[in-house]
Amino acid sequence: MERDEEPQGAEPHIPDLGRGLDAELERIAGQLQELARAKDRLQGLLDAVMAISQELELPVVLRRIITTAMDLVHARYGALGVLDEEGEQLAQLIPVGLTEQERADLADSEFPHGVGLLGHLIHNPEPLRVADIPSHPLFAGFPAGHPTMHTLLGVAISVRGEIYGDLYLCDRHDGQPFDAHDEDIVVALAGAAGVAIENAHLFEQLRAGAEQFQRLLLPTLPDLRPFSGAAVYRPASAPAHLGGDWYDALLLPDHACAAVIGDVVGHDLHAAAAMAQTRNMLRALLYDRRTPPSAVLAQLDRTLHAITANPVTTACLARIEPEDNAWTLRWSTAGHLPPLLITPDRHAEYLHADPGVPLGVDIGQPRPDHTHPLAADTTVIFFTDGLIEHPAHPIDTGLEALVQLATTHADLSPDGLVQTLVAHHPSDGHDDMAVLALRTPRGTPGRS
Repeated sequence: MERDEEPQGAEPHIPDLGRGLDAELERIAGQLQELARAKDRLQGLLDAVMAISQELELPVVLRRIITTAMDLVHARYGALGVLDEEGEQLAQLIPVGLTEQERADLADSEFPHGVGLLGHLIHNPEPLRVADIPSHPLFAGFPAGHPTMHTLLGVAISVRGEIYGDLYLCDRHDGQPFDAHDEDIVVALAGAAGVAIENAHLFEQLRAGAEQFQRLLLPTLPDLRPFSGAAVYRPASAPAHLGGDWYDALLLPDHACAAVIGDVVGHDLHAAAAMAQTRNMLRALLYDRRTPPSAVLAQLDRTLHAITANPVTTACLARIEPEDNAWTLRWSTAGHLPPLLITPDRHAEYLHADPGVPLGVDIGQPRPDHTHPLAADTTVIFFTDGLIEHPAHPIDTGLEALVQLATTHADLSPDGLVQTLVAHHPSDGHDDMAVLALRTPRGTPGRS
């Protein structure tokens, strides 16, 4: 048979492969975009887990859980409801995303204990997605002033196998309902959140124990009459912080009143133990030796050097001594901040003098004594650097702020004064602080 021939002048027929190839490329591009989105979400989840696991303060942890969940699914509103001990209703609700006006509108609303959709999630701790909140059969209505919300994603958070609370997310920024991908990523976050909450609880227990241990190491001031005095210690806000700040005061056999304040370098158990050891040694030396403060500090330094490996320590040791018809302050400083003197007429003065070297630096260095007359009803304040240091300001700024604070409240009792100084301290609060105040009697020695 003869082969059919193409009509003369016609183009040869070529199959249309371009359209099929374009479709395949579009499909592959879509898959790649989906993989990229999945990778971004996974990275976001990992970043979120790292963020909440680095926090230790429980209120910060709870808020961080909400904000990271909102970021992961692009939610406008978020809240975390903490269940009561019976697990039957909400004991606390932490909202995030409300404007100032929305918060103001809700100011008079009753606290939501967990009814309607909130209650459903409490009693049925399975992930809950709602595409239209107002039309849901379990919806119990918004309280007065509550912004209207349309979509909901709710996930329970468990701690040690018990439901701790529920995470609520409302209204994606793109207006779409929450989808299965949103649910999966928030469920994964909730698992990490439970671990972070448990860690925060453990940290609270550890900090409470550390603070109790620290306070047990510090003395309760004895009866100092005819003098009056008070002291206060406040731990740092830093996590699991044990400090080396310490103080002491006691009446001596020669009718002088001794006071000391100090700070062991370090913020750990070793520093706290060294603080207790140093304070006890100094108390024994003070009571046994009627010598100037410089000699007592020198002997303490030699003793610590010989029998301990204690860290460097700053200290200020003072004696308020009766002398004729007046009082004299005699003190020696081992690298410590100067005492602050406040007279009855509210004149304030830092007793700047040669500070000497800290304990544990060089036992061969001389330690000078200093004296200053004290009128009746004069207050001497000893303090550690945690009271006045702030990284954003020079130390002189903190010292001046302390003068203003102390003179403003100089008419308070020593106890009221030290409590006020610690409550309104000019520092950043990231170091522990100790304050000791002694006040001379209103009368002269022998007639107080």
